[in-house]
Amino acid sequence: MAFEPPRRLVRALGETAPDGDDWLAKLPEVAERAVAQRELTVERVQVPGGRSSLVVLVRTAEGAPAVLKLAPRRARPESERAALVHWGGLGAVQVREDSAEEGVLLLERLHPDVSVRSLPEAKALLEAAGTLRRLWVEPPAAHVFETVAERTGRQAEAMRAGAVADAEVAPLVDAALAARAELLAEPPERLLLHGTFRQSKVLAGDRMPWLAVGPDPVVGESAFDLARLVRDRVEDLIAQPSGASTTRRRIKRLAESLEVDQERLRGWTLFRAVESGVRARRVGREQDAELLLEFAGWL
Repeated sequence: MAFEPPRRLVRALGETAPDGDDWLAKLPEVAERAVAQRELTVERVQVPGGRSSLVVLVRTAEGAPAVLKLAPRRARPESERAALVHWGGLGAVQVREDSAEEGVLLLERLHPDVSVRSLPEAKALLEAAGTLRRLWVEPPAAHVFETVAERTGRQAEAMRAGAVADAEVAPLVDAALAARAELLAEPPERLLLHGTFRQSKVLAGDRMPWLAVGPDPVVGESAFDLARLVRDRVEDLIAQPSGASTTRRRIKRLAESLEVDQERLRGWTLFRAVESGVRARRVGREQDAELLLEFAGWL
């Protein structure tokens, strides 16, 4: 079978590696080898798929459904593997093999076309939040996961550069960076977090109704993880005349339901929205940038 990477993946990798990426060139060969070594039967490549990996629906030699996931080093697949192993299937997809081949994961098959996003908004938020809560555990004693301070430090540097190049976003960047500094001064906890959690990262399963996939794990406080969920369906929020008040109610509801400090959640929501908006503008996704920066302005 020819392993043609989905256009969404090619476009996303082009944004993060504008000078070229030999991982994409080697991908068909890597996929063929991973399938052959595991004696897998390929059903199909998942389309449109993710923005950082190739996902292939397969069956094992015993006929069991599974997912083969291939990701470049910069997507931190070994960090993903370590987090999934640590969670042990509680709230997240399970790893199906002990092999630690770099950039290759064999995972439990969920229902890839059924995410929690398919539910009505209020129910989707409730189910997603319940799934996220299960992931907030103590990290392994000798963990190698990036911390929230480290990740947002790299992001802050890029945001400052974006503000210099675009005076229009400078006030929002200043507010976001000030919020980050205050939030990192006294972090209340150090938990293992999903890192990139949103409704589309929660898929229907068989052993549990909903399970998280695709973590980019990080260690820090729960409010950082929950912040990305606040802006889910941002295009719908922006389209509502009451979008700003709906966002504030969402922050309050999510903070109360998961026992997270409301102001800390608001602060991380601001930082993450501005960071995403500045990054989208930098790579030419202007429509996404406008949505995210308008959303950030409500906070």
